[in-house]
Amino acid sequence: METLQILDILATIVGLVYIWLEYKASIYLWLLGIIMPAIDIFKYFKAGLYADFGMAIYYLLAAVYGFIIWKFFKKKGQGESMEMPITHFNKKLIMPSTLVFFVSWSAIYFILVRFTNSTVPFTDSFVNALSFIGLWALARKYVEQWLIWILVDAISCALYVYKGIPFTAALYGLYVIIAILGYYKWKRMMIKR
Repeated sequence: METLQILDILATIVGLVYIWLEYKASIYLWLLGIIMPAIDIFKYFKAGLYADFGMAIYYLLAAVYGFIIWKFFKKKGQGESMEMPITHFNKKLIMPSTLVFFVSWSAIYFILVRFTNSTVPFTDSFVNALSFIGLWALARKYVEQWLIWILVDAISCALYVYKGIPFTAALYGLYVIIAILGYYKWKRMMIKR
């Protein structure tokens, strides 16, 4: 079996457990959030998805950040012994988040076009820039992070089919379904609090 296929299968298995933990809003998702991008770093470089390669490095670092935020930081009204609650994305964060998205998208696109042989710079940079926002929203435990992931996962699924990474494509197709279910589950969990 080819190295790319082995990495693809391994990342898919870890990714399934990761998304299940995210669905349950378990802090342990962040531990797998370190392992999965470590595998992805090698997989995406080998596949020539350079923005995804860079994003995997970001995901690894962001998983450490997410774990620290969920474990040690508090939101307004959160008691000392309470776990971080699921809340809505603050409206005043929409404009700055949109600006960060467009700046990131432009910068990643420029890097891909200028310094790599990427065959999909527009799409690769789009999903990675939007993933910056999605991962940050997940770290802050905003329910709307699921809406971002629905879009990211659907586009990524098509991209991975195109690039010949079928297991990862199937995983992202499943992610779309789980993100839809996760959105409604987190909304119910938020109402219970």
